Amino acid sequence: MFAETDRVRFRQLSAKDAEFIYRLYNSDEFLRFVGDKNLRSVRDAKYYLLDSFLPMYQIAGLGLYLVELKESKTPIGICGLVKRENLEDIDIGYGFLPEYCNKGYGFESAQVTLEYARTSLGLAKLVAITLSHNLPCIRLLEKLGLSFERNVEEAVSGPSLALYSVTFKPAS
Repeated sequence: MFAETDRVRFRQLSAKDAEFIYRLYNSDEFLRFVGDKNLRSVRDAKYYLLDSFLPMYQIAGLGLYLVELKESKTPIGICGLVKRENLEDIDIGYGFLPEYCNKGYGFESAQVTLEYARTSLGLAKLVAITLSHNLPCIRLLEKLGLSFERNVEEAVSGPSLALYSVTFKPAS
C-alpha cells in the first residue's frame, strides 16, 4: 500500500526506521494505550521491525506503514492493516508521535487506509481494537464510521479491550 494525501505519504518501514520506532513505541501515550513492547534501545527497535513489521508485507496489502510529512519526509506515525491471529477480520492500526496528535494526521491516514481496504482489497468488513478508556482512539474510530461491536477481552482490573467494526457497502 503506497498512498498519499495532500499532507502525508505512506511508505514501507525498514530497519533504517529503528530510531523512529524506538521513539514512537516509548512515547507516554503509546505505552499507556498500546503497551510496553520492551524496546529499550534502538537496536531492540531494529530487531522488532525485522521480526514483527517487515514479515507483514509478505501478505499483499497488509502491514503497518510509516506515515511521513510529504514535504519534509519527517516520520510522524504508523498506519496500516494487520491480520491478527485472535481476530477473524483484518484490523486497522495506527499510532502517532504525541507532537503530531490532534492535528488531523491520524484521521487523514486512517481514512486513506479504510478506502484502500474497501476499494483495492475489496474487504467487506474492517475492525479495530482499542482499550475501552482510550477516548481519543474511540473518537477517531467513530469519526471514521466504525462502531462498538463487543469487548474481546474483559480485564480483571483495568480497561477492557474493545472491538470496533465497519461493514462496507458493496460497490454498485
